[in-house]
Amino acid sequence: MPFDPFASRRGLVHVCGHRGHSIGAPENTIPALEAAAARGATVCEVDLRLARDGAIVLRHDELLGRCDDGLGWVGAHDLESLRRLDAGAWMSRAFAGTRIPTLEEALAAAKRLGIGLLLEIKERARADELIDRLNDVLRAADAIAEVLVISFDHPSLLRARERIEGLRTEIITHARHVDIVAVARRAEATSVSIEWDVLSAEDALALHEAGIALRVTIPRPAILAERKRHGLDLEHTLGPMLAEGLIDVLAGDDVTAVRAMVERWAVPYASEARCRAPG
Repeated sequence: MPFDPFASRRGLVHVCGHRGHSIGAPENTIPALEAAAARGATVCEVDLRLARDGAIVLRHDELLGRCDDGLGWVGAHDLESLRRLDAGAWMSRAFAGTRIPTLEEALAAAKRLGIGLLLEIKERARADELIDRLNDVLRAADAIAEVLVISFDHPSLLRARERIEGLRTEIITHARHVDIVAVARRAEATSVSIEWDVLSAEDALALHEAGIALRVTIPRPAILAERKRHGLDLEHTLGPMLAEGLIDVLAGDDVTAVRAMVERWAVPYASEARCRAPG
């Protein structure tokens, strides 16, 4: 199913699982995608790295060991070696035997689950090789319309757009720019991901007026609760923006919490969308 990041065209704000439902299942695995979809996610963000033999796998860290029983650099292992690792037992016995998935497997799972994917390029040492391989994988899976490729490395996204016909991209930023619209346009991005602590309604409105979608990722519920205990309630900031249609995709590790915030604030759009999107 084609993934449209604009809430105005979909009629509802997207609920996004950050690395899947990563608070309840091993991040960047098929069980995490399944858990996210079961809790109402319409899209998931996952991380991409290259194995030594050129296979694209879902891993966030450059080094193995945090979320698996491996050791060393991901890129020093071929796919067969990576597939022998246990990517689930670190979290719970219930996930013992979970394997590091390939991009092909993640795309197939997303199709089966009816969700989109945000594919973050984490690879730095061999980014160009990953982009070329990504073109092959997306075309073979007929999945270009079902994904956005995202990165902090905006020049890599430009190269990806040049090499992959029809690709849409999303730039990620943890800073507040003087002109975020100019930054997004220079990168030829369809969407922008801005951290919640530097997001302003002014920038959100400017992006929508320029026909650019906006994604925001929120912290885990325990962090939100601790901030609220000290008088810092994130919903006071994000809630009104959700209600006004200024946020297209709300993401987080806990899909249940993300969905609940969306349902509290983002009522379905009327026939005439309240935020602007191209087309």
